[in-house]
Amino acid sequence: MPDPRVLHFWDAERFAGTWFAKNVDGADGYMWDTYLLYGPNATWDNAPRPLLGSGATIIDAGSELRDKLAPLIKS
Repeated sequence: MPDPRVLHFWDAERFAGTWFAKNVDGADGYMWDTYLLYGPNATWDNAPRPLLGSGATIIDAGSELRDKLAPLIKS
């Protein structure tokens, strides 16, 4: 994403993707090319909550992500 507010990280060991699959999705394996959307009132105890939406792949779920983001970015 060509936006200065976006940070890109590479997790070659799949640590983050494995953690999110287990703790957010309750699944074995790992998440990749996935979006997890949290609103401004999200908190992080054992895992971030509440999850407003998620999807994969980002390319395939782009319109869904846009629709879920729209209410959060309107002034």
